[in-house]
Amino acid sequence: MCFLSNKKKDFRKWAMADVKKAIVDYRMISHGDSVAVGLSGGKDSGVLLYALWAVRRISPVKFDIHAISLDLGFGMDTGPLKEYCERLEIPFHLLPTDIGEIIFDIRNEKNPCALCANLRRGALNGLALELGCRKVALGHHLDDVVETFFMSLFYNGQFRTFEPNTYLDRRDIHMIRPLIYLEQETVQELALLEKIPVVPNPCPASGLTKREEIKMLVRELMNKYPDLRKRMLTALQTADLRNLWPPPGNDQFNEK
Repeated sequence: MCFLSNKKKDFRKWAMADVKKAIVDYRMISHGDSVAVGLSGGKDSGVLLYALWAVRRISPVKFDIHAISLDLGFGMDTGPLKEYCERLEIPFHLLPTDIGEIIFDIRNEKNPCALCANLRRGALNGLALELGCRKVALGHHLDDVVETFFMSLFYNGQFRTFEPNTYLDRRDIHMIRPLIYLEQETVQELALLEKIPVVPNPCPASGLTKREEIKMLVRELMNKYPDLRKRMLTALQTADLRNLWPPPGNDQFNEK
């Protein structure tokens, strides 16, 4: 039992080291910050809340944490999330919204995810500001970075993905992603190890999205190229735009 306990401690320490490194590398949190965590009920956001709680316990940088859950109108049971926050002694805030009704009843969106993400982000940021939080933490991990890159490439024809620390000047708020160095398997292991509650996603479009297709593609690629995620991270951190094509222009040749 002692051996297993030490293995768990070592794993937890190793994972939290990557979270702390991401926070430091991209200057995500400063002394005196109030950080709002979007707690969706999935394992990613649950692990994020635990990770920030664990980092705060040992960090010389003092900051506050608030957990925010959005009621989208699908009847999700948020009781386990509230109990989880009580266990960590973190304030829990539940915001009722009509996002589900807007997307599926009023707009009848065939591809609802983009609009839903924008509406959720707006509601989350709005409540965060009401609570005095200028930092909003999201539970995206390294797999999300890679999947978003391929989605942008295949569906928008762009080389892009989300940034670790994004400043929204219209709202004067930072969106931070402290889990970006963690792979999906690490997040899953932490969720099991720390007994983090996972609430089933009641959204009608869950599991039927373009992102699910990209997830399957990335899994297939990783079977052949196991280091794909780490290679992608290195590529993003060392990108040299001089090696990409310049935009086309009409001044390359001068007519005589």
